[in-house]
Amino acid sequence: MRTLLSAATGPPTILLTTALVAVLCFWLLVAAGLTSAGSFDADVNLRAWGMDGVPVSVAVSTLTAVAWALSVGGVFLWEACAPASPATGVLCMVWPVAALPVAWRLTCLFVRPLHRLFPDEPDSPPDRGRARDHVDHAT
Repeated sequence: MRTLLSAATGPPTILLTTALVAVLCFWLLVAAGLTSAGSFDADVNLRAWGMDGVPVSVAVSTLTAVAWALSVGGVFLWEACAPASPATGVLCMVWPVAALPVAWRLTCLFVRPLHRLFPDEPDSPPDRGRARDHVDHAT
């Protein structure tokens, strides 16, 4: 238990732990009806990040949870299984940073099927070339 607590509160994972606490507080506010899940969607387009079709809060919450789980899990395994050495200390510092791109890619895969649950979210725009061809043939 001490190793898990150390992994969750040690640097640099403490940043992800803090972000996860903020996400949990946000979803508690949503559950209490004090805010809505789509309250951050005003001008944000997640298409460039591969997470379109879901509210920003869902995408960012998923990214935060996956990054935190990968970070804490990796650091926990390094600390529990590897012998204490300077190399292990360096790996425990580098692992959370290296886990971020993996978490982003996994989040893209996780939110893709969720877009069906949010029909009011804009899907990817239609192919403009196809629309233009259709207009050209109509004239």
